[in-house]
Amino acid sequence: MGVSTSAPEEGIAVVTVDFPPVNALPVQGWYDLAAAVRAAGADPKVRCVVLAAGGRGFNAGVDIKEIQRTTGHDALLGANRGCYEAFAAVYDCEVPVVAAVHGFCLGGGIGLVGNADVVVASDDATFGLPELDRGALGAATHLSRLVPQHLMRALYYTSRTVSAQELHGHGSVWRVVPREGLREAALDLAREIAAKDGQLIRLAKAAINGIDPVDVHRSYRFEQGFTFEANLSGVADRVRDTFGTPAAGTTDDTVKEEQS
Repeated sequence: MGVSTSAPEEGIAVVTVDFPPVNALPVQGWYDLAAAVRAAGADPKVRCVVLAAGGRGFNAGVDIKEIQRTTGHDALLGANRGCYEAFAAVYDCEVPVVAAVHGFCLGGGIGLVGNADVVVASDDATFGLPELDRGALGAATHLSRLVPQHLMRALYYTSRTVSAQELHGHGSVWRVVPREGLREAALDLAREIAAKDGQLIRLAKAAINGIDPVDVHRSYRFEQGFTFEANLSGVADRVRDTFGTPAAGTTDDTVKEEQS
C-alpha cells in the first residue's frame, strides 16, 4: 500500500499509487507521490515515467475521511498543498509522463491526468470532478486541458463524468484499450518515447511546457483559494457531509459510499 516505483525496462520508470479501497489519497500520500515522480524524472537513466494505480480505480481524489476527522483546517491545508505538489511534480517532471488510467478518475485524479503529457485509458475509465458535491473547488484548470471550455463548465457544475471514449474523441486520450491491456499499451508508448535521446527529450519537455498558454501552477492555486473560502464560510462542511445532492447516476455511487 502507498506509492512505489519500479523500473520494468531500460529508460522507463513506473510510479504506482495504491491506497485501498478507492485510491483516495491522504495528505502524506500526495506528498509521497510528488516525491516519487520528481525522483523518477531526475534519474538520468529515465526517459519516460508511467503513472499508474492499483486497485479498482486510478484515483478518487483526497481522503475525505481524513479531513472530516481532523479538527481545524490542518488536514484541508495539507490536502491543498499536497495536491498542488503532486500535480506540479507531474507537470514539471523532467521527462514525459504517461498516465495509465483505469476505472474512476475523479477529483485529484483529474489534476494528475490533466498535467500528464499523454493519457492511455482502459475502456471502463471515467473522468470527472465531483468537487461541488464534496464541498470543494479546484482542478478545473486540469479538466480544461482534457475537454473544450463549455463542456468543462457543464461537467464542473453538474459533477457528471465522461468516458475514456469521449475523451479520445476530443483528442485528450491517446488510446482506449481493454483493462487487461492497459499496462502494455502504456509501456508501448513509453518505449517509443524512451527510445529518444535522453538529453533531447528533456529539452523537448521543457520547451513544450514553456509554450503552454496556461500557467497551471498559478491558475490551480487561484482555484484553491475558493476552496478555503468555502470551508471558512461553513458551506463546505454542509455539502461534504452529504456529498451534495447530485442527480442520480452522475457520480460513482460505490466510490461515494466507501469514501463516506
